[in-house]
Amino acid sequence: MAVCIAVIAKENYPLYIRSIPTENELKFHYMVHTSLDVVDEKISALGKALVDQRELYLGLLYPTEDHKVYGYVTNSKVKFVMVVDSSNTALRDNEIRSMFRKLHNSYTDVMCNPFYNPGDRIHSRAFDSTVTSMMTQVC
Repeated sequence: MAVCIAVIAKENYPLYIRSIPTENELKFHYMVHTSLDVVDEKISALGKALVDQRELYLGLLYPTEDHKVYGYVTNSKVKFVMVVDSSNTALRDNEIRSMFRKLHNSYTDVMCNPFYNPGDRIHSRAFDSTVTSMMTQVC
């Protein structure tokens, strides 16, 4: 189960961030912010291979004692960061990939909305319900 999901713009400012235990919201914001350095390192390490590859999933960015942080980057360099509770051992890598694909599809629907200005914060009920379903599902 995801405890925090963030969508980060190409210029590294948050378009959307949501965490379930609201009392630890600042902690999750910090984890997402620190993971951006790891995302940039992985993107630069792949270099031009990322452009040719269809694989957008970056995998495990870094683990902590209580959580694991995963990353995903789109072709337009928008980053998705997901913080998962590390006590959930049933969550496999392919399930994380499918969660990111679902999030990417929902993000694409937001971008296709003619009333959404790219670069603005995401205020979409459909996107919010997708994120909520990903955070409350039990794997």
